[in-house]
Amino acid sequence: MDYNYPIRHDWSTAEMITVVAFFEAVEKAYETGILKEQLMDAYRGFKKVVPSMAEEKTLDKEFEEASGYVSFRVVKAAKGALGGEMIKGVRR
Repeated sequence: MDYNYPIRHDWSTAEMITVVAFFEAVEKAYETGILKEQLMDAYRGFKKVVPSMAEEKTLDKEFEEASGYVSFRVVKAAKGALGGEMIKGVRR
């Protein structure tokens, strides 16, 4: 993929890495599938950096516009999945 991840320049390097890891997990869900636990671990890290729901929605929208992947959908699927289940993203 040839696009930029939505990041904020006031984040530390560690925070940027954490956010990028979450978006990479979303990509993996769409491209090959990802275990629920892996996705939710990445999401929990993301939420430590981005606790605000409003900011999360803004970043999700920026990521969707750049990549075509919808992080909200895969997180919602993971929250409703059983442990050990593969999560796959579905394009519209």
